[in-house]
Amino acid sequence: MKRKVLSWILVIFWMALIFYLSHQPAAESNGLSSGVTDMIVDIINRTVPDIALESGSFNYFIRKCAHFFAYMILGVLVANCLLNTNVPKPRLFLLALLICILYAISDEIHQMFIPGRSGQVSDVLIDSTGGLVGILGLSAIRRRKSKI
Repeated sequence: MKRKVLSWILVIFWMALIFYLSHQPAAESNGLSSGVTDMIVDIINRTVPDIALESGSFNYFIRKCAHFFAYMILGVLVANCLLNTNVPKPRLFLLALLICILYAISDEIHQMFIPGRSGQVSDVLIDSTGGLVGILGLSAIRRRKSKI
């Protein structure tokens, strides 16, 4: 019982975090991602000075990776939650993916009401792919564990 409740709490927490980050106006959101991008570019430039990356061109890539990884984690959490609630395995995969896709769609609709932000179909596709990779990754890890 504790495992079920904790699983649902983690899913709700992660969805709330995604909602919070999506609720930031464009300038605030861009400032956050620019800070992360600057830090990554600085590390890369120190490690491999011959590359000489610039933050501006790399920021778009970092923002899209953030979408992918946020929903990859959501996919893992949702699939784990459904495993803990004894959803039959054939349905589990599709239901977990459906939850991730619907949340991605709702997130993009939500962003249409935030100053300077917009909903983008491409982001739904990136988010959904991240969710799918998370679900498949958890499935592969569980399969591997059961063979050991």
